Amino acid sequence: MRIPRQAARVAVLDPAGAVFMFRYDNSEVGVHWAMPGGGIDPGETPETAAAREVREETGWTGLALLGTLFLWEHDYTREDVPVRQRERVYLAYGPRRDPLGDLTAAHEADGILRWRWWSPAELAAADEALWPPQLPALLDGLRRDGLPAVPVDLGFVPNDVH
Repeated sequence: MRIPRQAARVAVLDPAGAVFMFRYDNSEVGVHWAMPGGGIDPGETPETAAAREVREETGWTGLALLGTLFLWEHDYTREDVPVRQRERVYLAYGPRRDPLGDLTAAHEADGILRWRWWSPAELAAADEALWPPQLPALLDGLRRDGLPAVPVDLGFVPNDVH
């Protein structure tokens, strides 16, 4: 049985439309790329959790969350506990920059191997696993049509979909 977990992430895009992502390694899912984010702590709103997670993982502050881009659920094992995580992914724009400060301990604790900015073309041609796999299409739609009036709900996405 999987424990339900709520989480928030942020799709941080630079002025050219590249998205900032981390390369994670998880014992159940393996190596994959995902946006900054994580679990919502008791008493936090999803927006507060998203901003906190970006700050903890990148050292960045002051990003304005522009709204919810999409929602999705997936399974993975976190600290040896099987969870079904429901994520709310926000949109923010910011300058293209490196993470700030010494984040080594935080990245090690979260299984973050490295980070990079992905251009739209690189994301569309990615041969590595992306979380969620639909991310290139979602960001392409954003570039064409803007933030959706109602967040896209991807529902449950199995781990074997790449």
